[in-house]
Amino acid sequence: MCSVSSLLRTRKAACLAMVVAVAASATAVTGATAASGSPQERPLQASVNGSAAFRLPYMEDADLRSLTFDAQAAPFSRPIPGVPSGLPTDAHGTVKISHFSADRGITYTAEGTVDCLVTAPGSATLSAVITDVSAGGPKWLGQRLGFSVHDGGENKPGRMPRDRVGFPWDDGVNWTIGADTHMDSVNSCMAPAAFAPVTKGGYRVRHADMPLWPRG
Repeated sequence: MCSVSSLLRTRKAACLAMVVAVAASATAVTGATAASGSPQERPLQASVNGSAAFRLPYMEDADLRSLTFDAQAAPFSRPIPGVPSGLPTDAHGTVKISHFSADRGITYTAEGTVDCLVTAPGSATLSAVITDVSAGGPKWLGQRLGFSVHDGGENKPGRMPRDRVGFPWDDGVNWTIGADTHMDSVNSCMAPAAFAPVTKGGYRVRHADMPLWPRG
């Protein structure tokens, strides 16, 4: 007949063997899932999407202004002199600008190609090189402009949107307007804070941390 102590030792050994087996099985399943690259475990790519009208908090007029963003992160996709790998902030996409001047009865538009995007939870900065400007519009062609976005969450019925947007023109925001120097001083992803409240529409910022620099 087995003693009480020997029975306890036998049960402990059996339990330990079961734990080891379960752990090994879990490890195998985890490894297989990671190798398959399920959507839930793939690294996120940062993005900013949406279109919105906004108002200037420091100016009242009848003009209609809107910005549309369709930007996605594309790390290390834009080689530059001295950095052949590109940058972790590289991105692609488009920015569209629309400004209806009530005084002139004209809508001016511009479009640019996104070259940089940086995000944090609920916010983003991006920059774009302007590739098209409508007749009579500002002399932006070939210049880089910076934008910022604050994603205040989903719009609620009966309430004003909580999103905001920032941009580098209009008197009172960028002191370089009208100056001869520093007119093209904006580097990639540089933009003022998102100071202009959205009045219609909205933006979605999908945050993802920037990847590590490639080795070698």
